[in-house]
Amino acid sequence: MKVDLNSDLGESFGRYKLGLDEEVMKYISSANVATGWHAGDPIVMRKTVRLAKENGVAVGAHPGYPDLLGFGRRYMKLSSEEARNYVLYQIGALYAFTKAEGLELQHVKPHGALYNALVKDEELARAVIEGIADFDKNLIFVTLSGSRAAEVAEEMGVKVAHEVFADRAYNPDGTLVSRSKPGAVIHDKKGIAERVISMVKDGGVEAINGEWVELKVDTICVHGDNPKAVEIAAHVRKALEGEGVKVVPMKEFVR
Repeated sequence: MKVDLNSDLGESFGRYKLGLDEEVMKYISSANVATGWHAGDPIVMRKTVRLAKENGVAVGAHPGYPDLLGFGRRYMKLSSEEARNYVLYQIGALYAFTKAEGLELQHVKPHGALYNALVKDEELARAVIEGIADFDKNLIFVTLSGSRAAEVAEEMGVKVAHEVFADRAYNPDGTLVSRSKPGAVIHDKKGIAERVISMVKDGGVEAINGEWVELKVDTICVHGDNPKAVEIAAHVRKALEGEGVKVVPMKEFVR
């Protein structure tokens, strides 16, 4: 049994530092690197790509809305043309640094509000996926497990990695509980590890109301900006390997 462990990294900007990238990178197999629109800048991007290379971690683009002030967590109304080209532009920016460091770009995972919007907005999902395919049809599209966006990508012939979240609570419909609600983000490392094992081995997780939610699991996200990010990432990886689950980059098994 194989699974990918990913984290959103490279989200510092200018003089401002966010996240514990150097430490989290030791425990993951794939890094989603911010591409400058919700966070990140050219110096941070190259530093993060280089750090991934040093740790043998696969690299993916983490494009978002053009919203530095809101950290990409505010919804924006985009036309299909805008969404397609915004994503293509940001992939290209990160590609410059992976090419400079002699790495391949593995995947694309939209960030924040954009990620959540395309889960149910088929038109937006199609535009984002077209932007990915414009750059390289072999890139893996990372999206919420069981979402309409995943179905659209499969219909379009684009590789999909179904993603689950180790430290986020779920609604009964399989979507994530809004960060504005109590209990949306989970901090207990033991509870997180138990949820992850349930997701991988039982194919689902208990929703915030107690209902069972079935999930397909290719990659598990551990947020790098969680105050206990390093501790959680280390504990999750140890728990997975203790259950005989191999943690490897998604490109090794997503077809």
